[in-house]
Amino acid sequence: MKKNFLTVFCTLLFVLSCSKNSGSENDKPVAASKAEQNLQRAMQIVDKAVSCYFTGDGMAMARYYNPFTSVRSDEQGSVWMYTSSIEAVNTILHDLKILKDNGNTTLYNQNFSRYSDLLLKLYNNADYYLGTYQLTSYTQTKQWTVYGVNRSNTKGAAGVDGVLNVYDDQMWLIRELLEAYNLTNNQVYLDKAEYLTAYVLDGWDCTIDANGNEIGGITWGPGYVTKHSCSNGPMVSPLVWLSELYKGKSDMIDHRYIDATDKKTRKVQSEKKSDYYLNFAKKIYAWQKKSLLRPDGVYDDMMGGCTPGSPQTETVDGVVYRVGITCQDRVGPAITYNSGTMLSGAADLFRVTADNQYLDDAKKLADATFSYFAKLGTTKTGYYTYDISGFRNWFNGVLMRGYVDVYPSYKSVNGYINSFQQNLDYAYTNFLHQDFLPTNLLVGWSLDNNNNKVEAMFTFAFAAEYAVLAKYELKKDN
Repeated sequence: MKKNFLTVFCTLLFVLSCSKNSGSENDKPVAASKAEQNLQRAMQIVDKAVSCYFTGDGMAMARYYNPFTSVRSDEQGSVWMYTSSIEAVNTILHDLKILKDNGNTTLYNQNFSRYSDLLLKLYNNADYYLGTYQLTSYTQTKQWTVYGVNRSNTKGAAGVDGVLNVYDDQMWLIRELLEAYNLTNNQVYLDKAEYLTAYVLDGWDCTIDANGNEIGGITWGPGYVTKHSCSNGPMVSPLVWLSELYKGKSDMIDHRYIDATDKKTRKVQSEKKSDYYLNFAKKIYAWQKKSLLRPDGVYDDMMGGCTPGSPQTETVDGVVYRVGITCQDRVGPAITYNSGTMLSGAADLFRVTADNQYLDDAKKLADATFSYFAKLGTTKTGYYTYDISGFRNWFNGVLMRGYVDVYPSYKSVNGYINSFQQNLDYAYTNFLHQDFLPTNLLVGWSLDNNNNKVEAMFTFAFAAEYAVLAKYELKKDN
């Protein structure tokens, strides 16, 4: 009751809730199983994070909070960081639903409604990142309302022109909106997911090369020319999920493309949504595999050396369109989430197509990523260290999710998944402070309390990892 009360009244009791140490040994949740323990820990972390990072009815999210000094930063989180909270809540809801389906209704009855309400509140207040602008793409000029990088003080008034919005931010939201729809059946989530999907696919480079093929790839954003792993790979799984939603249905969608013969005529063809979404998932997956897979089996960060070097337009039959982009240089470094999204994508494509090439890809990528990114004993004997520089704490969670998605078809990833469980549990047992985990799970907190601020998205990433691990435990023997 105490944590629920603090969560609901986080705005009024912010200082009190963030100064109390509810992470003492006597207050840790007791679980009947590993899955339930993981889930309870995820809820524990999320509840405290919501009370400490967010303020006001508009859910303004601080980028940092220090659980030792109770100081939250004035700097606000970007929409990407904000989405990490939605991801954590969605994964908790997913676990609660599995528990209910398995006949364990206690945690579901106690928590599903309140997390559903929190999810809707987070979604509604994401509107502070929304803005509207007109974009000229490869096939059309259209006005769009999308999510900008930075939060505005007014809903719908965020800056989104040029480099102020990026496609990968929309992709992470699409993933969570589809998950939210599957969990709640709230049509608003599906409608927004499909709208943003149309915007992202409008960014697919469908211009034609010398051989009559689409150049392919999605730039980081409409104001960029480089084509990134993070602006392609994250879209594969959501497209597969959309194709599944419309399987066997007659819903149609317009497919905009360029004639391969004259390489300039823009055409529109009506297709079944189920086919359209699945075909795009395959195209994006194939482009990233061809363009960014390294010889050592993991994915590089982006394609650079692009021509032209900035977004350009051309006029065809009196209509202005964006010029296609050819990039020659694969650019690193390899980062965990760029391989993690392709792991999940391969797993989903194999699940719906039964094409063994996707399973072969997933097996090779799973083994290559663990060999490349996980270093045994470099920080603590018996534990695997993952690079946590920059935003890699969140990136690493995407890789872990990829392992969990692959597990039903490739049980050998069990040990890879367990490395994340071990690191989280070590930090929880040794370093949990006021329901916060340190940025470095194997080292702990700084001796200088002023140096212990934690990124909001890292806190929500740790909660999401615990929740994904709960899902893994609940499903792995079924």
